[in-house]
Amino acid sequence: MDFSLLGPISVATGSGELALGPAKRRSVLALLLLQPNTTVPLEQLIDSLWEDEPPEHARTVVQGHVSRLRATLAGGGAEAYGIELATHGSAYLLRLPEELIDAHRFGELVALARPEAAPGDAVPLLREALGLWRGPALTGTVTSPPFAAAAHALEEQRLTATEALARAHSALGEHEQAAAVLYTAAVNNPLREGMVADLMQALFRTGRQSDAMEWFHRTRRLLDEELGVGPGARLKRAYEEILRAEGAGGDGKSGDGRAAARTAGGAAPVDPRVPAQGDPRASAQDPRVRAQADPRTAAAPADPRVPAQAAGGPAARSSAPRLLPRPPARFLGREQQLAALSAVVRSAVPGESPLAVVTGPAGVGKTACAVQWSHAHAEAFPDGQLFADLRGFNEGAPAEPAEILRDFLLALGTPPDRIPTSAQSASALFRSAVAGRRLLVVLDNAQSSAQVRPLLPGGEHCATVVTSRSRLDGLVATDVARPVPLQALGAAEGTALLGAMLGAERVADDPDAARELVELCDGLPLALRAAAAQLTARPRWRLTRLAAALRDERRRLALLSAEDTGVAAALRMSVARLSADDARLLRALAANADGHLNASVAASLAGSAPEDIQDGLDRLAEMHLVDEESTDVYTISTLTQLFARDEGAGGGGGGR
Repeated sequence: MDFSLLGPISVATGSGELALGPAKRRSVLALLLLQPNTTVPLEQLIDSLWEDEPPEHARTVVQGHVSRLRATLAGGGAEAYGIELATHGSAYLLRLPEELIDAHRFGELVALARPEAAPGDAVPLLREALGLWRGPALTGTVTSPPFAAAAHALEEQRLTATEALARAHSALGEHEQAAAVLYTAAVNNPLREGMVADLMQALFRTGRQSDAMEWFHRTRRLLDEELGVGPGARLKRAYEEILRAEGAGGDGKSGDGRAAARTAGGAAPVDPRVPAQGDPRASAQDPRVRAQADPRTAAAPADPRVPAQAAGGPAARSSAPRLLPRPPARFLGREQQLAALSAVVRSAVPGESPLAVVTGPAGVGKTACAVQWSHAHAEAFPDGQLFADLRGFNEGAPAEPAEILRDFLLALGTPPDRIPTSAQSASALFRSAVAGRRLLVVLDNAQSSAQVRPLLPGGEHCATVVTSRSRLDGLVATDVARPVPLQALGAAEGTALLGAMLGAERVADDPDAARELVELCDGLPLALRAAAAQLTARPRWRLTRLAAALRDERRRLALLSAEDTGVAAALRMSVARLSADDARLLRALAANADGHLNASVAASLAGSAPEDIQDGLDRLAEMHLVDEESTDVYTISTLTQLFARDEGAGGGGGGR
């Protein structure tokens, strides 16, 4: 007879599981199993079973549950196992060999494991211990605070064992296994900084530097959004050590497990159990990926102005920082914009550092386009590729230039104690450090030109790609930035994206619905990917069914979301950067039936004179919340209209 607490509450016998009855009866058994061979007062049971004031007949209810449990256990042959549920006055005692309880066996196995001293023995012990878990602890009990606290304590033991198993693998040099062990636990516990730090180090040790960096930035954003705090010392230390190792030419694969454990000190991230995009194991299987990665077909031509030695030999390549995120999944199309980015680099005036600004509305795929181009042309920048999320349109505060410059300088090998604290001095040091290098800098999600300028490299052999929802006219005016605008996908491109996400056959079975989905999603890749996620989760749905659901404008934005990703969330961040007056104007424009208007119509909707709202229209157009198709002809997309109507476009008060 086996008793389970590490998952659904259950009792298994040789002939199957016993029928334990309702949640309160299972909860009585769970509380007795949490304190085996110990008398549990009736009052404690009552306090645990009822979160609010217990009913007058609570004693009778508990006594009834105990009586039924006693009969159930007896019917399962409890006596043969030395199990007895006894009454002692106004208390109960469940007498049994404790090794019959999975939580007890789990604790003993974990106690026997010594991941640092004897990692080879610890791995099988900890794997056996974690294998006892069948789901969240105490599943099926009532939701009162005592049971929540007990479940939390057991879950904490599980996480501690998971971290110990990862340490054991790392001590054996098995960093792939360590990353695989930590991945799921970190996804489910994203604010557990120590675990994320260990995962970052394991990923780095397997050569997956960009994935390690992505985990850090994701966790930093979550800490800011959920708790209003920055990363702790352990997480920051792991990040800075990886940056320093990158700058010193380390690929993370050398060194023994003990060194890895010491260094660790502290998506939609990537599952380390499968090859990363860009990993040769993945690329070799897909001719499209090979074509993008092959410098003979994808890389930009070498700059004839750069001396051959500037490209650097093997030593220079091994020490170059590679901070780009992983390539975007299922990237299709955008040939014109990718070619425009290449043209910006090739046509730069001698003595100037080429600068491109990829702009467009929320969800149009700016980051994907910039990262795709950067990976395809990485060979043209052998001295490294730097990447930073400037958080210009996130919930928290935008990134400070000094913060980004510190990360860049660390990646370039600058000792921490030599990095200035002021943005102005750090910017000067950065420009000096990269002056003679062929380096690519990608600045994603910029809020303003002022945020970008301190981060621009000075060397003529460096190139910078910026992405922003704002046009960043200031960079165009003062730094000769070349705009690369992105528009929504057309019917053919949008349908192709759905086919790449869902499979060509599924889309071919419902072509009219596929085209309607593209229209209902306004051709936004983010919305189309969210729609594809809905259909992937429901493999029996035809595309027609989702299209019918999306026709309901009250549900459309909710359906075009996947966890923390979706059109509404993206638009919310754009609107949060508006002044209150501009947000009110957007809300007024959303009342227009067909989304097409001019200044006179806009003024009428806003209750103002045309000359009073012209500047506001210009600012909304600059932020790509409306589109100025031609002189005094504006359009507002359906999804933007729905957001402004449903959520009121309340205005973040960001001002201008």
